[in-house]
Amino acid sequence: MMLFQRKKMQMVSAQNALAGRADPIATAATHFVSGRDLTMDVPTGMEVVQFGMGCFWGVERIFWQLEGVWLTMVGYAAGHTPNATYDEVCTGKTGHNEVVRVVYDPAVISFQELLVAFWEGHDPTQGMRQGNDLGTQYRSGIYCSTEAQMVAALQSKSAYQERLDAAGFPAVTTEILEAPTFYFAEDYHQQYLAKNPAGYCGIGGTGVSCPAGLDA
Repeated sequence: MMLFQRKKMQMVSAQNALAGRADPIATAATHFVSGRDLTMDVPTGMEVVQFGMGCFWGVERIFWQLEGVWLTMVGYAAGHTPNATYDEVCTGKTGHNEVVRVVYDPAVISFQELLVAFWEGHDPTQGMRQGNDLGTQYRSGIYCSTEAQMVAALQSKSAYQERLDAAGFPAVTTEILEAPTFYFAEDYHQQYLAKNPAGYCGIGGTGVSCPAGLDA
């Protein structure tokens, strides 16, 4: 592996991260699929979570298709650089992950159902990569907004690890953290596969299903 690739797969320290900028970068005004305002607001009664599963183009499509998901958006989180650009994130010098922010109605879709989509939608054992996509921006992560989400996510990680162990997979590398600041990605990244149906997806799971207790 070339030196540049090795560096991209090592988390940058806060002191060595890019400085970023004070103002948010421009993004889309509305969701390309639903037409809803692309906003950080969470409607009353709904909840929000962020997922990192590799390239956020394919990940976002997984979630906008689920009944009960109100709004999705892609961006950068869990790093150091405020209002980073995609080009900056790709250097590995921001520490950010490519994430999808999911706003959902828990009366229609449970957090456990979202976790099933998360675990089965990618390979959570690969560390700082997902398939051919290499770098810290492609790491597996669940970024929780409530204590109940945190408890459920940790329990699901343990249960899924048991299933993966039985199938001969290595340890889960998913990070599970309190939700960090979310920075919107650029306009063209939002709902990318709806705008470009033949575009790159990069999503592939392990083929191991979630334990029965997670999809209740």
